[in-house]
Amino acid sequence: MNEAEHIYSKIKAIIRQGEGVRIEFKECNTTLNKDIYETVCAFLNRFGGELLLGVRDDGVITGIVPECIHQIKNDFSTAVNNPQKISPSFYLSLDEAVIDGKTILYLYIPESSQVHRCNGKIYDRNEDGDFNITDNHNLVSALYLRKQISYSENTIYPYTELVDLRPDVIARVRKMASLQSENHPWGHMSDLDLLRSAQLYKKDFQTGKNGFTLAAILLFGKDETILSVVPHFRIDAILRRDNVDRYDDRDDIRTNLIESYDRLLSFGEKHLNDPFYLEIDQRISLRGKILREIISNLLIHSEYTNAFPAKFIIEKEKIQTENGNKPHGFGFINPEHLTPFPKNPSIARVFKEIGRADELGSGTRNLFKYCRAYCGHDPQLIEEDIFRFVLPLTEQATEQATEQATEQAERTTKILKFCRTEKSTNEIMEHLGLTHREHFRSEILNPLLEQGLLHPTIPDKLTSPKQKYYSAKKQESP
Repeated sequence: MNEAEHIYSKIKAIIRQGEGVRIEFKECNTTLNKDIYETVCAFLNRFGGELLLGVRDDGVITGIVPECIHQIKNDFSTAVNNPQKISPSFYLSLDEAVIDGKTILYLYIPESSQVHRCNGKIYDRNEDGDFNITDNHNLVSALYLRKQISYSENTIYPYTELVDLRPDVIARVRKMASLQSENHPWGHMSDLDLLRSAQLYKKDFQTGKNGFTLAAILLFGKDETILSVVPHFRIDAILRRDNVDRYDDRDDIRTNLIESYDRLLSFGEKHLNDPFYLEIDQRISLRGKILREIISNLLIHSEYTNAFPAKFIIEKEKIQTENGNKPHGFGFINPEHLTPFPKNPSIARVFKEIGRADELGSGTRNLFKYCRAYCGHDPQLIEEDIFRFVLPLTEQATEQATEQATEQAERTTKILKFCRTEKSTNEIMEHLGLTHREHFRSEILNPLLEQGLLHPTIPDKLTSPKQKYYSAKKQESP
């Protein structure tokens, strides 16, 4: 079943079920209903939900005027990303579907770990619809407490200070967000304002104190800060091919999630092959696509209050990950019938803003797609108290990995030596003998910028035609 068929069957099932605490219909023939954002806010604050635009309250499909769809999508995207409308803002996107010859828009809204406001008011949800609880102190306090208890990443540590976090990692995240979007608001914020914007500095409604959250500490904390708060925190990367009783290679990772991602990615690139693969007319890295999803899922969805150590294991016949989990259902996950649930939404949002994660749910479908292309097998995702990912491997998937890792390291060294004096994109590509500009930018240049190995000469305007790049050793004589 392709993506369009998946959405079609899902929408038909929603319409048959009818409106309820997690389902809402809006007619929206030519414009968005004024109360749609109140519903979005209420879903975010309660248990999440699904919204259909172009459907009457009684389930009759009226459709949306085709000429108005583009404007409706733009208006919606602008509003939900505007903190004056939805605060804190929350990225959501509308999917199109044609049902019985009429176009409707579908929106999945996950439960958020934050308390959201619409036009300055707090909305909640029950069977009768959305209701404003702003002036009801008891309901508002209960909502904040439920969010804090349900999501351990929201646990507040009021005695943690900014000096307990790593300013270099915050600066790196700021740069990575700017690489994704040149005018990203984080690009001009102070460290504390960035952390506030990401909902990583909050008020504890049980004690009345403000402080950094567990998510902030895991993402940006110094190693000693992390281990003081969660002393059991560890990610074990293991290669087990020849010495199956112990290991052939290992990385014991006990650092922030931003650098943990880098080390896990390097470990995977070192020990997994990257076969040639074209998508349409562009070569992409299957290994990179798969590792990005595996590692992001491992770091974003772990339950960090669980003392079970996370594992990333490469063996002859499979890749496997394990992590502590707060399950929502049990058994194998089927991407065709997936209802995404955010385990650590604040951590997920930071990963999304820096380009290391996609919209909730889409990553799982991409993972299945690229795993099939990589080794001819579907992965297994098993939701239990310990979450497990298993991907069977063919022999080809593990051949030549060391040789490819060596080639990549040699290419990086070649670029850094060449850029000891400032060089343009065209000059670097010509030096490497490359012609595909988009592949060079996404697969080679941006990773070097993110890691701080290359630096732009015009950091405030990354897309400037006069942009050049230099390595950290540019002052040395070539």
